[in-house]
Amino acid sequence: MKSPIKLLLAVLAVVVASVSGCAIDHSGQDSSKPTIRIAYQSFPSGDLIVKNKHWLEDALPNYNIKWTKFDSGADVNTAFIARQIDFGAIGSAPVARGLSAPLDIPYQVAFVLDVAGDNEALVARNGTGINSVAELRGKRVATAFASTAHYSLLAALAQADVPAKDVNIIDLQPQASLAAWDRGDVDAVYTWLPTLDKLRATGKTLIASKQLATAGKPTLDLGVVATSFAAAHPDVVDTWRKIEARALTTIKNDPNSAASAIAAEMGITDADAKNQLSQGTYLTTADLTTPTWLGVDGKPGNLAVNLASAAQFLADQQQIPSAPALDVLQKAIYTKGLPGVFSQ
Repeated sequence: MKSPIKLLLAVLAVVVASVSGCAIDHSGQDSSKPTIRIAYQSFPSGDLIVKNKHWLEDALPNYNIKWTKFDSGADVNTAFIARQIDFGAIGSAPVARGLSAPLDIPYQVAFVLDVAGDNEALVARNGTGINSVAELRGKRVATAFASTAHYSLLAALAQADVPAKDVNIIDLQPQASLAAWDRGDVDAVYTWLPTLDKLRATGKTLIASKQLATAGKPTLDLGVVATSFAAAHPDVVDTWRKIEARALTTIKNDPNSAASAIAAEMGITDADAKNQLSQGTYLTTADLTTPTWLGVDGKPGNLAVNLASAAQFLADQQQIPSAPALDVLQKAIYTKGLPGVFSQ
């Protein structure tokens, strides 16, 4: 394992390439206004609804809103380290990694975008003869390292008593894993939508994150904010959370509108977007401030415990040196203004 200093240098060495390779939306930029920089990913969530409907732009007219697309949570972490973004959509496993040494990224969890269900899964390619996780020994399995899918893959292998060292795990982003799948270079892939549905067309699902959540290894997509930004602009964080909550309400109460917005952002049909939305779990505003999730002002919820469990698992798998103490993770839950912010 690299030393903390060497790892940080390695991360920072690639940050320019990582950020420059992302899709940035500069539309409507006004050089006279400060800019809020948001990292998003192309998976079905309220974040895409907010972007598509320009709700943040409408709610914060005195700011530019710059949306930058990233392929994985690892890339989002890299951008936070480089201080390139203020808000980000990122999975719980990379958040647990980001809050642990050696990264120790100064950000906080301020929202739960979704709880992974059937929208993230491990699929074996047809023709490989693989019908269970236990049969992955000696096989080539692709996943995006430091992502929720990577965490879930390791959890699935542990559940099946298959040592990770007995599997040839390859680091590939979703689109690259699809290309490797089509070439026959990999036997299985653990990934998320929309790539997941393309794999399912010629593969068999071995296990989904929904099943792992039931077994005590849930994964989530979270909204995080840079600690320095939250301290300087708590009013902006409040507005951002209200708008994200509005998107969750839209998913529940107006699924056709939600699907249409997400379809436009992902370049798929409304029907496909609706199907993908049906595979995830989306909390209500009331859920968000319960002890199970974010909690309330001064009393962080069990989301911190979930992150602690993920960090400890990553440490046990030698993915990080050690898990941070629970109080460190509790401080990383941004509860200021809760639950009142959602009722204003």
